[in-house]
Amino acid sequence: MLKVLFLCTENACRSQMAEGLVNHYLAGKVQAFSAGTAPTRVNPRALQVMAEMGIDIRGQRSKSIDDLAGERFDLVITVCDQAREQCPLFSAKTPQLHVSFPDPARASGSAAEILAAFRRVALDMKNILLPLLEKEYLKKAGAQP
Repeated sequence: MLKVLFLCTENACRSQMAEGLVNHYLAGKVQAFSAGTAPTRVNPRALQVMAEMGIDIRGQRSKSIDDLAGERFDLVITVCDQAREQCPLFSAKTPQLHVSFPDPARASGSAAEILAAFRRVALDMKNILLPLLEKEYLKKAGAQP
């Protein structure tokens, strides 16, 4: 199984949604984790949008990268520019990718417009991250005897 870590600054929206999407759609192939460089709490709108997609992330919590010290990952993906700049060093053997998504928590407008921003980011993550990780899983599976 491919183990992937999603990093974002607050571990409140994007990395939480990525963790939920991957663990839901790629269960048995990829195990996702998430953490932040300055964690806060899981954003209620992220919970709502994931629930609308049939994915329950209520059991997830905002974590610091330090909370995952000692874990080994096959891949680390930063999903925000600030986390990319602050990303801690991992083993040279751990590939790191950066796939930036806009922060839906910074969206402005009506409540409906803000929620729409969360939905757009979640859908973009689904359409970009899932194929990327399927490819990484197949690469890893092909490398095994």
